[in-house]
Amino acid sequence: MPQHHPWWQTSTIYQIYPRSFHDSNGDGVGDIPGIVSKLDYLTWLGVDALWLSPIYPSPMADFGYDISDYTNVHPLFGSLTDMDALIQQAHQRNLKVILDFVPNHTSDEHSWFQMSRSSRDNPKRDWYIWRDPAPDGGPPTNWASTFGGPAWQFDELTGQYYLHLFDVKQPDLNWRNPEVRQAMYDVLHFWLKRGIDGFRIDVLWLLLKDDQFRDNPPNPDWKPGDPPYATQRDIYTADQPGIHDIVREMRATLDEYSERVMIGEIYLPVHRLVRYYGEHLDEAHLPFNFQLVSMPTWEAQAVQQIVETYEAALPAGAWPNWVLGNHDQSRIASRIGREQARVAQMLLLTLRGSPTCYYGDELGMSNVKIPVELIHDPQGKDNPQYSRDPYRTPMQWDTGSNAGFGPSGTTPWLPVADDSQNYNVSVEQEDSKSFLTLVRSLLSLRRTLPALTIGELRIIAQSNPNCFVYLRQNGDQHYLVALNFSGEEQLVALPEQGTGRVLLSTSLDREGEHSLSELRLRANEGLLIELP
Repeated sequence: MPQHHPWWQTSTIYQIYPRSFHDSNGDGVGDIPGIVSKLDYLTWLGVDALWLSPIYPSPMADFGYDISDYTNVHPLFGSLTDMDALIQQAHQRNLKVILDFVPNHTSDEHSWFQMSRSSRDNPKRDWYIWRDPAPDGGPPTNWASTFGGPAWQFDELTGQYYLHLFDVKQPDLNWRNPEVRQAMYDVLHFWLKRGIDGFRIDVLWLLLKDDQFRDNPPNPDWKPGDPPYATQRDIYTADQPGIHDIVREMRATLDEYSERVMIGEIYLPVHRLVRYYGEHLDEAHLPFNFQLVSMPTWEAQAVQQIVETYEAALPAGAWPNWVLGNHDQSRIASRIGREQARVAQMLLLTLRGSPTCYYGDELGMSNVKIPVELIHDPQGKDNPQYSRDPYRTPMQWDTGSNAGFGPSGTTPWLPVADDSQNYNVSVEQEDSKSFLTLVRSLLSLRRTLPALTIGELRIIAQSNPNCFVYLRQNGDQHYLVALNFSGEEQLVALPEQGTGRVLLSTSLDREGEHSLSELRLRANEGLLIELP
């Protein structure tokens, strides 16, 4: 009897940053009706699920990751009715909808925090992490905020500090308090009952902090140019004992509903990351695997090593996943160049496991230089080099004003790329060799060929260090993927494989029978080859 694969194991997930996808009402900010209007494009493209960055009411100190109400929609994006319509319209097209869930912190304008800070004996005081000053009056520990400076803010009213691992307007919740946990699981129920198909859990590995409040030790590997918060190792603020109990509880909440997915944002070394699947696969379905995002150099041998190590580390039965970029990371085309980014897309969409695509990457969108006076990201206001705005710019739909992001004459919240006249949906849909055509072709083959979704993966040994070659197989289906990571032609010798039929080249100009004993890969070329 064939094994059942839940939808998220055979699906391609597409991340939408709602502010930047499509503006339906001309206020310069993308919205939910704008997303609804583009669902047919996503169906045409061939993705299976949408993951939306936060759409909740928020003062927008961190663009929606500072939530003031978890069970509503920010008027900027629309209404609950609009959200219900999105879920319904997506489901009619067999698209799943995944929401961002931000459980580590709220906005300081959330009613819970307003009560918590009102007095030391308020019933919600212990919903957040409050501590007395150090003997010298300074912060209780040396913990650093990701956005710069100490992670503690003194509150004059009650004479204590509250913890914020991110922006000062994002106080951390106390996940050691059972009432907090229940309140957050109630939020999950609210959305699950509305038909949401799952959640991407923000900074899942940071929910618990050291209960003894010990100082973090210095990071001996820190060097000038690294982020200021990285001067210390987060021994006592990340991946703490007890966190897996919480992740299991969260997963159990989702398991009360049929086939809902739990994805965890976790930046940890692989051997610690894979623990978030759970000993009995009862934690996150997909602990996000960011290795292709964070690797320092884009080289064939490095990628092969990453794949081998990750596959070997996965617990029995755990499902892999891969990602090339997101709203916090430089776009892949800017990191490695557009030509090599085609190879990266073939890698992403033919490796074993669930791929997540970032909006616009299917066009070859690049980072956009944002003038200092237009920076919105709190992480970049004091240190522009750390701004995430360059990879959050408006989606490029056509050659019209503002690349068709919204009605003509409106000013988008961030500038549109200078090269949007060439790299946009309408132009690339008409070009048989465009980046978009490549991604759509890969997604189509991925859906058509079970070997690429549920098949086994076997790395093929070969002697060219600039190339990575692997086999995907399912039953009598065998497909070879050969990727050239260099800007020069490379020869790959695979004498044991005989001949094969090229189904797809990243250049979209090559197919037919080829001998694999001397397979020539052009500069920046990847090939998907059907074996007899």
